Amino acid sequence: MPDSIVIIPTYNEKENIERMIRKVFSLPHDFHILIVDDGSPDGTQLIVERLQTEYTDKLFMEKRAGKQGLGTAYIHGFKWCIARHYDFIFEMDADFSHNPNDLLKLRQACIDGADAAIGSRYIKGVNVVNWPMSRVLMSYFASVYVRMITRIDIQDFTAGFMCYKRKVLETVQLDKIKFVGYAFQIEMKYTAIKHGFKVVEEPIIFTDRTAGESKMSTRIFREAFLGVIQMRINSIFRKYPEG
Repeated sequence: MPDSIVIIPTYNEKENIERMIRKVFSLPHDFHILIVDDGSPDGTQLIVERLQTEYTDKLFMEKRAGKQGLGTAYIHGFKWCIARHYDFIFEMDADFSHNPNDLLKLRQACIDGADAAIGSRYIKGVNVVNWPMSRVLMSYFASVYVRMITRIDIQDFTAGFMCYKRKVLETVQLDKIKFVGYAFQIEMKYTAIKHGFKVVEEPIIFTDRTAGESKMSTRIFREAFLGVIQMRINSIFRKYPEG
């Protein structure tokens, strides 16, 4: 059985999902894919179901009833993958803002000793394409803010392109991860580090979507801003046994 699986949460990604699936399956390593779809009304599920007949036992889908948030989609996917004993479990967007070729780089970082690897936009300058400057600044300074609050030197705390070793996800008590947007990504990295896991950053180039609609909102940024303070306070009273 292959050791690696890519979790791709979807909501209305009909323009991207087939190209993304075919690209991942064309890579020189044997990845499986788990789509976690939140009831897309645009036909995303139908496209995945058609492709499942072509990629039998490699392409899986979990269907959820309506939009429940990115964080809950990943938690659902993590538990599904842990139960099936995948060694390397990835997070990736469906819209090609994350280059599927970089899955190989993140996996290699974990083979080389990391417990989790971040596809980082900011580890070597600012590597973002097609974003308006206002959003680049907001994202960049969000990570600066998180570093100030947590005192942890991660350059891209809000990154959503990740590889986790299974033991990390088995250890961090997924049911205690509470946030759903950007704050979810921050909380996962922070919690892994507090458990003593080695988290590294690998440079990537992030390219904004060219098809479909962004799911970003001011509510998600607000959750991240306030959530970091809450997370830091809660961590004072929480024990983190080392993994």
